[in-house]
Amino acid sequence: MYSYFRAGIPKPRRILYAAINQCLRGMVTGCDNILDDEYKKTLDTDLPEQGIRFRSILDIIVSDRVLFSILYKSCRSNGLTPEQVLAASSESLRALAGSGAQEAAEERGVADRLLPEKVLEYVHHYKTAMLFQCPWAVPKIIEKHETEDMPMLKDALYQIGMGCQLLDDMVDLSMDLRMNRHNYIASLIVYGTNLKDRDSIETRSISNQGPEDNPDLLLDFPDVMRFAGAKTLSYLKKGVGTLFADQHQYMVEPSIAFIAKQIGADRFLLNNEGYDPDASWILG
Repeated sequence: MYSYFRAGIPKPRRILYAAINQCLRGMVTGCDNILDDEYKKTLDTDLPEQGIRFRSILDIIVSDRVLFSILYKSCRSNGLTPEQVLAASSESLRALAGSGAQEAAEERGVADRLLPEKVLEYVHHYKTAMLFQCPWAVPKIIEKHETEDMPMLKDALYQIGMGCQLLDDMVDLSMDLRMNRHNYIASLIVYGTNLKDRDSIETRSISNQGPEDNPDLLLDFPDVMRFAGAKTLSYLKKGVGTLFADQHQYMVEPSIAFIAKQIGADRFLLNNEGYDPDASWILG
């Protein structure tokens, strides 16, 4: 939303794009729920709680129908042409396809654990970073011309996406090991020099850890936690710092702290120099 504001998009179309993004979010969450065999609520329905797969399917279908309805109604309220509506509908699907393909590639687990930098380049690039640029898929079609700030804003969202995925990797380390999925933290440990850490993570992978996941597992690897925390903060500081205009730079540190807390990874950043969300939002 802020990126639209920063690009000078008028308020009525910012509201339109916010509604469209909620639909894209519904589709992505529905797909993630099916792939992860869980249910994070998107729609409030009276369907049985046990029917998580069908509820996710319904979320996807409803989100898609609402998306097209919003675009159709915009033919009159926002002056869109039928051609723009069809193009925007198609582009919204294309924007999600890359991330979806990456998720599908890991559905049955992975054969080999990639080097840490390869995880960033070949997995997280598609899985989350490009997904964070999806809010610009429809505006790219509808806006009369590309603003000068658009490439810069999209790159800022990309950096934030990378940082958020690393936060996810911190929280999901145990689950990703159990499900045999790519995880930057796991790769850091496997290819690191600490043989004790490496043996520990390989033992967990082989044993498959059972049905219970440990969201605090990263705390057992303090050196990796500090390194990964610094890498994560680097992405987030660059992305959020670029996103906000000069007069709004005071929002950078609270925003990063908020993101980390929402994902549930703030405890993993506490040992990084300068990060103390309970003090004065100073991230160093």
